[in-house]
Amino acid sequence: MAAETAPEVQLVVFQLAGETYGVEISHVQEIIRLQTITEIPRTPAFVEGVINLRGRIIPILDMHKRFHLPAAEATNNTRIMVVELGEVTVGMIVDSVSEVLRLPADSIEPPPPMISGIDVAYLKGVGKWNDKLIILLALDRVLRESEQRELQQEVAAGVASK
Repeated sequence: MAAETAPEVQLVVFQLAGETYGVEISHVQEIIRLQTITEIPRTPAFVEGVINLRGRIIPILDMHKRFHLPAAEATNNTRIMVVELGEVTVGMIVDSVSEVLRLPADSIEPPPPMISGIDVAYLKGVGKWNDKLIILLALDRVLRESEQRELQQEVAAGVASK
């Protein structure tokens, strides 16, 4: 008789402004090196521009700006995580991506109300992994629905005018 296993969440773990974050791997399409980004006028400040990823135009979000964190210089470790945010596929610039891991679901707790760093509205919870804490992002809350529609329209208009 097989033993029952506890439910797990598989995460892509990344760093942003000195903290460790995780997103569910099912939302991550791929992770690529930072590349030349084409600026699009009149987009929100946290939108760096767009890239052409194998024929697809992908808007790129600077997560430092989105979460109002101090700016960071790009390094050799800087990556773009291509993720699904509702109806939109976007690239998120993060400081580095460290690993993929399975976290037991019962080791995830709701975000504490006084968490430092980013707004609690963007968080799904906090996971405990060995001796570190992983801040779990709620990707569906990173962009509001109106921002997703606006971003799609601005990117389409910006690409068409080039």
